[in-house]
Parts: sequence; C-alpha cells; structure tokens
Amino acid sequence: MKKLVLPILLFMSILVNAQNNGSCNCCSENHKAFDFWIGEWEVTNYNNGKPAGSSVISREEDGCVIRENWTSAQAGYTGTSMNFYNAGTGLWEQLWVDNAGAILKLKGNRVENQMILTSDEFIKEDGKKYRNRITWTKLEDGSVRQLWEVFQGETVVSTAFDGLYKRK
Repeated sequence: MKKLVLPILLFMSILVNAQNNGSCNCCSENHKAFDFWIGEWEVTNYNNGKPAGSSVISREEDGCVIRENWTSAQAGYTGTSMNFYNAGTGLWEQLWVDNAGAILKLKGNRVENQMILTSDEFIKEDGKKYRNRITWTKLEDGSVRQLWEVFQGETVVSTAFDGLYKRK
C-alpha cells in the first residue's frame, strides 16, 4: 500500500500544478483549426434547401474535444461525433457513432478554409475497396458546407451527404 501512495501523490501534485499555472493543453492553432464548426446549426440539403436536421457542436474537455450532437429531420435518427487534434500524429481525428450502430473513423487536417477528413479503405459487399472523405468548408457568410463523398480509388462514386449548416 505504501508503494502506491508516493506515485499517487506525485501524480496529484502534477495535476494541481498544471491546473494552477494557467496552462492550456489544447490551445494551439492546430487545436483551434476546426473552431469554425462550433455552434448551434440548422442544416439543410445543399442542393435543394430541404431540412436535413440540426446540430449542436461544442468544445468540451477543456477545449481538447469538439463534440457534435446531430438530430436528423427524419424522426428517430441521431448521432454524435468526437473530434480532436492528435498532437502525436499531427492529424485531426473524428469518431462518429449513431443510434443505428454505424461507426465512422476519419483522419486529416485543415487546408485553408476546409477541414478534410478521410477514412481508411474498407471493402463493401461488392468486394471493391472504398473510402469516405468528408470536407467541411467555411463559407464567407459564416455558414459551413459539409460534403461527404465516397471514393473508389481516386474517383467519387457517390455523395452520402451534402449539407449546409446555418447558425440558429
């Protein structure tokens, strides 16, 4: 028991010092690269303007996580994503989980006014390899376009979602 006390006290001391010195673990420019997506949004289909849903996107865990809570215009469908900058890899990562049990993992970075995240390749029931790419584009009026494309090789084979986020 005595062997555990010293490491625990040392860890608690480090935590208290980090909290008291005003340091921010997730305040770099890289950590803020996706801040343009934070807010409360009404989402419509980009091409026809029909309601797609609503989304609340907030900073959590002392600014280290951007969390999305999605509610579809189709009754009963919801989902959430956890988005974070991984300083170890230098990449942004997203983990999406919805109430239908679907999971999506993406990685990438911001390029100018766009956050571009891509999945690893996966094999569909047709035996072919695909990957997902979602691009969030900050538009001049403050709205955000989210374009989810499915690729086979370098070719876009379908658009899974094309939405326009407008602030409530």
